[in-house]
Order: sequence, then structure tokens, then C-alpha cells
Amino acid sequence: MSKLDTACINTIRILAAEAVQSANSGHPGLPLGAAPIAYSVWAKHMKHNPKNPNWAGRDRFVLSAGHGSAMLYSLLHVFGYNVSLEDLKNFRQFGSKTPGHPEFGHTEGVEITTGPLGQGVANGVGFAMAERLMASKFNKEGYNVVDNYTYVLSGDGCLMEGVASEAASLAGTLKLGRLILLYDSNKITIEGDTSIAFTEDVAKRFDAYGWQVLRVEDGNSADDISAAIEKAKAETGMPSIIIVNTQIGYGSPKAGTSGVHGEPLGAEALGKTKEYLGMCKDDCFNVTDEVAGFTKDFIQAGIKAEEAWNEMFKKYAAEFPGLAKEWELWQNSNYEELLLNDENFWKFDSKPNATRAISGNLINYLAGKLPNFVGGSADLAPSNKTYMKDMGDFSAADYSGRNLHFGVREHGMAAIANAMAIYGGLKTYCSTFFVFTDYMKGAMRLSALMKNPVTYVMTHDSIGVGEDGPTHQPIEQLASIRSIPNFVDFRPADANETAAGWFTAVTSTSAPTCLVLTRQNLPVLDIDGKIALKGAYTLLDSKNAAPQVILIASGSEVHATLEAGKQLQAEGIDARVVSMPSMALFEKQSAEYKESVLPSSVANRVAVEAATSFGWHKYAGLKGETVTIDTFGASGPAELLFKHYGFTAENIAAKAKAVIAK
Repeated sequence: MSKLDTACINTIRILAAEAVQSANSGHPGLPLGAAPIAYSVWAKHMKHNPKNPNWAGRDRFVLSAGHGSAMLYSLLHVFGYNVSLEDLKNFRQFGSKTPGHPEFGHTEGVEITTGPLGQGVANGVGFAMAERLMASKFNKEGYNVVDNYTYVLSGDGCLMEGVASEAASLAGTLKLGRLILLYDSNKITIEGDTSIAFTEDVAKRFDAYGWQVLRVEDGNSADDISAAIEKAKAETGMPSIIIVNTQIGYGSPKAGTSGVHGEPLGAEALGKTKEYLGMCKDDCFNVTDEVAGFTKDFIQAGIKAEEAWNEMFKKYAAEFPGLAKEWELWQNSNYEELLLNDENFWKFDSKPNATRAISGNLINYLAGKLPNFVGGSADLAPSNKTYMKDMGDFSAADYSGRNLHFGVREHGMAAIANAMAIYGGLKTYCSTFFVFTDYMKGAMRLSALMKNPVTYVMTHDSIGVGEDGPTHQPIEQLASIRSIPNFVDFRPADANETAAGWFTAVTSTSAPTCLVLTRQNLPVLDIDGKIALKGAYTLLDSKNAAPQVILIASGSEVHATLEAGKQLQAEGIDARVVSMPSMALFEKQSAEYKESVLPSSVANRVAVEAATSFGWHKYAGLKGETVTIDTFGASGPAELLFKHYGFTAENIAAKAKAVIAK
């Protein structure tokens, strides 16, 4: 290992420890122990250009152990990215470029948001899947347009999380040879030695998954780490895990203890750490001329690597102009105008159908219109209706298939979908039963945080699941999804609204969308589906601008609510019926539009939904009532259940009269 390598590694270590000390908050243990791993990847193997972090030809690096963010920011600084020493000094401070955990879209060079442990391992699998799919589409002999590796740095905690296991199992099945997982094995967690809760043989586990297993005994040897990475890159038939034995908090007085995991070293211990690593005790946030010179040379190498890729792409475009044009379309796709003006997309017959079935038809229609539209289900495609006919199956034997098979791995599926959408060039969806969003919530929340437009196709949306009973009947899940900031809920009442939901999903650029779909057949409303793009609209209008009562419903319950509104009007009660497929979209409308649909002067309101009442009082108001379910469901035929829980026109009308009479 050269003197320069040592200087760079120790600079990264101390910059990270100083950032934590400056913030009086953070995790110095991982940076001190794992810096040689990260440096070996970034300096010796990873293809990247600090002056263009979004270069399509770059390798991807994921810090799954996101609590070690100070190390990532130090790497970004040392390697010439747009992270200054001042940014390091402002680590974890409000409004800084260096938040407590890495955030995609916030700090240049951060490929994906991590922090919840294990997510990054699954994200790495998603990046590797996207790379193989894109390569199968665009690469031609002599032109490796898509030719990148994905490097993931994880710790003990990441490998304890179930989401990592789910994704790693799938990666082995898919033989993702360009995925390299570097395991910082320091045997320490917050509570102490890993022996108290994690004694499994990780090597045997990953061998069983179908991974190549490599070991590095000395985690301080950049040479040994680099040699292992070379072996991993040479094995293209399976993913690789490199188990690197490290010491948490290396060089500090607290090395090897849980005390160095998640709290600053303290001024005295920081000084001793600098002395141990041969650095000046009194210098703070110092980058020597030697390391700065390395940065300048590395930046030029990165620029030249991108220039070479650009030259290759020019020749590729001349020889394959059609593919080059399609590449640009995939990278910059905007389908809003295409679909908005497509009459066939918005056209349906009057035959009742389940919204999951309508969604399935739309998925297949979109597959023909959107060449970069890919997705799949957690082993439920026949039930979710998410399979794209004649589009092939993504597998180790054929990476060109657009149908993804995630197996029964809901959490892993969502985290993988996040990475595939962020990779660049793909429109991604994933699917399961709506009740299983409970398994996926961690990754779905990160979709929203990253402003990542993944589409979640969630079927079997209510007690309409019927005989499967309360374990499979969603009650609180809608409220849960709606509570996530920057997440679009969409529970359509018919085919027209389902089209609006899919339009919203595939044209979104800054938010995920959850399509919540029925198992049971629903009638088709006499509407133009585009009106549902506003999130809520007047389905049955009242005679007066300020009606006596407003009935609001979503999904399958819209139909019983519409009948209730007609009954009330027949009895001389001026009722208005509002369909509200998406609270999130409705909230984005102008104050004038919202007032036109739900006039504030009308306090008599009834909200109807076969789910918990939680959240509906915002629209029902203090005087209003709800026809909802605040218990779990029951096993039985769907028709009987809807009647039992009061989702009938008669009960809804009676509730409205009671509200008026208050």
C-alpha cells in the first residue's frame, strides 16, 4: 500500500471523525474502520466523474450502512465532488448539504437514500438488475453503452435485516455478476458484541444464496481489498460478497467497542486518534497538498473516462441511430402528452369489471406505448393482474424480459424497485395485495422521501377480499399510505378513474403513486376519466351551490354512495355526491376548485370508505359522520360483508338524514 493511499485513507478517516465531533452527533466508528474499503473502491475500481455525478456510464456506490454518512461526505470531498470542507464542518446541521444520513437528490454523488439498515443491500440488487436489463437492450458488439458495476458497503446490522436477505436471495437466483457487496465485518453493534444476537456463518449463508464468497483478513490493507475486488469483478456468473475483517473505530482509544459506534470521540480521544494515524493533532479539517494533488489527478481521470464514453456513444449513434434515439427517449421520457391525447387509453365499455382487471388491461396497453415500462409482483401477478403479455421474463437466462419476478419478498421488492427507478431510463412498478404494504412501508416511505416515482399496484383493497378474512382485508392501510408526505394515494371507483390513476403514476416525476384496486367487479361510471386527475370531483350535483348534504366516497363504495345520493334527491333532499379517489391530488388543487367541490358553508357531510375512519374527519368535519370500519373485518362473501358493515345505499342515506337532523 503506497504512502499516498495511506494518506488519503487517513484523511478520510479524520475528516469524518472531525465532522462528527463538530456536530457533536454522529457515527465515527464505521468511517475509522471502513475507510480503506471505501477508498479501495473509489480510487482503484469505481468508474466515476466527480464533475458530472450523473454520468450515465458511471459505476454505482451504495452506503447501505448509512449511519456512516460522514465517511461518504469525506470521500466526496477528497475525490473532488461538490462537497466542501465547510460542508463537512456543517455536518448534521439544519439546511446543510451533509445531513445525518445520505439523501438522494440532496447531496451530489449520493446515489440513493440510505439509513434504515439493509435497504442499501436491496437497492444494490435493484441497480444491478437495472444495469443488466438496460445492457440487454442497448449493448451491441463493440459498444458497451451500459457497462457498470454496483458496489454496496454494508455492516453487520444491514445483514441482520430481513430486507437484505430477501434481496440477496434474489440476486443469487438472477446471477447478478456485476454486484459486489463489501461487508464491513467489525462484530460490533450499538448494544455490544454481535455474539449476543448474530452468530451465523455469513459466508455459508451467501454461498447458499449462490454468491461468490471472498475474504480479506486485514481490513487495513487496501492492496488486499483491491485484489479481492478484482476477483469479484472477474466472476461474471454470480454476485460477490467480500467479507472484510475490520475494527470499528480503528486508531481511536475506543477502538473495538460499541462506545465508538454512535457518539463523537471527544476532543481528547480525537487528538489521540490523529497521533496514532500519524497526523498533526492540532490541524482541523486539513487536506494536505499531497492528497489535494491526488484529487486533481483523479478529477482529470474521471473527465477523460466520461469523454471516452461520449466518443464511443457518438460512434454507436452513427451505427445504430434507432437505438441511440431510443436511449435518449428512455433517459428523458415524458409521456404526459402522449397519454393525455390518446383516446384509446381513456376509452372503456360499460361492462362491470374489477379495477385490478382494468389495471391489468392498462398495464398491457402501456407496455405497448412505453418501451421502458417494467415491473412485476411479489409472486402474485395472476391475482394482481400485473403481467405484461409477450414482454418476456427477466431472468438469469434472459435479462431483456420486462416482467420482473420478485418472489414472496415484499420489502425487498419495494427497495429493488426504488433503485431500478433511480438508476435511470426505466419506468418501474411493483405489486402485491394491499394489506402487505405493512411489509413494504420502510421502502415505500423512502420512495416518497426521494421523490422517486415508483408505481405501487396494490390489489384486494378492502373487505371485498371476502372469504380470506381479516388477515387479508386492509383496514388501516389507506390511512397509513395517506399519512406519508409526498405520496399519492389513488383508489379508483371504476375503469375511468383507474385510467386516471395510471396516468398520474406514469407521468409523475417527483412522487410515488399507490394504486389501490378491487378484487370485486364494479359498474362503469358515466364520466370522462380525466376529471379524476383532480383527486376529487362532483359526481352527482346538487340543485344548489350549497347543498343540504355532501356525500364523499372512494373506490367501490362510490357506487352505493351514488345510489344513496339519488335516493335523497328523490325524497327532496338536496344532496351532492363527490368521488374522491385521491386525497393527495385533491389537496394540490386550487382553493377555488376545492371550494367548488366541498363548499365550506356545508357542514352536513358523510364520508364513506370500507376502511378506518382515521383521516376522513378532515373532509367530514366536526358535524359530519362517516360510514367506515374501525374494527377488523371478517371471513365471508364480500356482498354479505359490505351489507353487514353498512355499505349500502339505504344505510348511507339514513346516515345523511341523521346528520341533517342534528
